[in-house]
Order: sequence, then structure tokens, then C-alpha cells
Amino acid sequence: MIVIHAFQQPNCRKIMKKVISLLAVFLVAVMWSAAGFSADKYVSGAVGISWMNDAELEDIAGLTDATSLDAELDFSSGITLLGALGCDYGDYRVEGELGYQRNDVDALNLVLPSEWDWVNFKNDLYITADLDGDITVLSLLMNGYYDIALGGGVELSPTVGVGVAQVSMGDVSVNGVSCNDCPDGDGVGAIPLEEWVEDLDLNIHEVTFAYQAGVGLGIPLTNNIMLDARYRYFGTTDFTMLGVNTNITSHNGLLGLRVMF
Repeated sequence: MIVIHAFQQPNCRKIMKKVISLLAVFLVAVMWSAAGFSADKYVSGAVGISWMNDAELEDIAGLTDATSLDAELDFSSGITLLGALGCDYGDYRVEGELGYQRNDVDALNLVLPSEWDWVNFKNDLYITADLDGDITVLSLLMNGYYDIALGGGVELSPTVGVGVAQVSMGDVSVNGVSCNDCPDGDGVGAIPLEEWVEDLDLNIHEVTFAYQAGVGLGIPLTNNIMLDARYRYFGTTDFTMLGVNTNITSHNGLLGLRVMF
């Protein structure tokens, strides 16, 4: 499994570079097309809180499917920063958006099923490794908005977006490992748990496809400035972590400004 991913990564990165180039060309074409010239241009920025969902690690060396091993990585809340350049056509908007998201890495949770015959225990074992580190997501998305006028210049704006994201996790350290009912106290069979977790390579730098969907509320402050309050659901497609497949999803609450020019 790991060898297959190793051969796939260079091809995946080439594809991502092409996607980024296409997004940039598309944005320039939209901005400088005849329709783009007739549209109002704007820049926007937003800051908010992100709640990253736990990441389930799938197919760990084939063990998750073969033995019902459960593994997931837990994260705490973090910060999201967004900046965008776009065109406003009246009822709808198109923009290119650069995003940054950072969350703390909290724990790695494992559930070892009791039916494994190479270790000696009667019940399922719940193992938690307390981690210290962070995960960052740098994204480039093309977004579309449909603006619904509510009166008084206020707008309700459903939105969707697609693009690419770079997921990075580094400087992750292990603060300790706990296990309920481990037959050997600090290990399972001949495996010392803390040493095993510390040997895992938790440093990743992966590029993958990304998407988002959400809704915003725009409130006019002046003739050309809007206060934007937004909710977005952000996610990525599968990428490789610890030689296995996983993805990142998060909920985000954002507040920002949109300035027309």
C-alpha cells in the first residue's frame, strides 16, 4: 500500500499544479472578459473559528478492513483566514479565494479488537496517545455565490466552491499513551505502546482536491462596503497520512468585510 502511494504522489502533484494553473487562468478570464468588465469588482477578507472533525484513518496496512481496527486523529478548534478577489454580476458572484486554516492536533485513538490472535487479551483495547502539534490547510478555491435580496441592501448568499488544498502537519510530539485493560501495563503483547506511537511519522505535506459549501449574510455598512457573516463546511478528498487514506473536514464560522471598487 505504501509503495503504491509513493508512485502515485508525483503524478498527483503534477495534476494539482495543472489544476492551480487552470483556476488562475479561469479567474483572470472571468475578471477581464467582456462580462467581467461590466461587473463590479470586489476584494474581501474574513477571519473566524474552525472546528475540524476527527479524521478516520482508513485501511492501515490492510488491517482496518481485515480486523475491524478503528483509528482516528482528533483535533481541537482553530483559526481560519480567508481572502478573495471577485466579480459581482448582481444576482450572483464569482471569486478566487485563498484560505488558511490551523488547528491543534490533540490525540490518536486506536481500538484494537479482541479477536486478534497474535496478542493476549479478552476485551477490546482502547488506546489514546496524547499529542502536541498542529495541522494547517492552505487552500485555493473558485467560489460561486447566489445573492438573494432580503431588503434594505441585506443579502442571503448560498455558496459552493472547488479547488485544491495543501495539508501539512509537523512538529507533532507524544505527551503520553494510555490504554484501558492492557495486559502488559504499558504495552500490548511485545509492543511498547509509547515507543510505537513515537516511531510513527506524523509529519505530512500532501496536496489534494478541496471543496466547500455554505451560506452567508451580507449587511451594507456603506455604499461599497458589506459586512459578511458566513458559515462554511470545508472538506478535502482522500490523501495519504501514515501510509493510509484519510481526509479533512471542518465547520467554520467567519466574519469579514467585502469592499467593492
